[in-house]
Amino acid sequence: MKKVCKSYVKVRYQETDQMKIVYHANYLVWFEIGRTEFIQEQGMSYSELEQHGLLLPVLEANCTYRKPAKYEDELTVLTSVQELKGARLTFHYQVVKDGEILAEGFTRHAFTTPELRPVNLRSAMPDLYQKLAEVVE
Repeated sequence: MKKVCKSYVKVRYQETDQMKIVYHANYLVWFEIGRTEFIQEQGMSYSELEQHGLLLPVLEANCTYRKPAKYEDELTVLTSVQELKGARLTFHYQVVKDGEILAEGFTRHAFTTPELRPVNLRSAMPDLYQKLAEVVE
């Protein structure tokens, strides 16, 4: 069953340009907020992953911009798991204002050791793997 995590962001002045439109790179920051909260909702924080010797570096990031977000907009970041393989994980995101999608994208990650060697999550942390597998689109 697909699980969607909702995160809330209010656009700060520092995230905008002179026209008070959000600078494009900030959407990736908001994706990270959604991803962090999604993992936390599965019962484990990023820091706990690291304590277990796992990192989750970004392999690829993509964002499609549909309409601009502006200063003081109240946004919702919808985050879900799009794909889970043994050593890889892909998140999908939508940035929404008043029910309208302003931007959407994905980030693809690898589970690795601190030395950046791939780790099969199914073997390393079967409980977390099972929780994530249950919420894949």
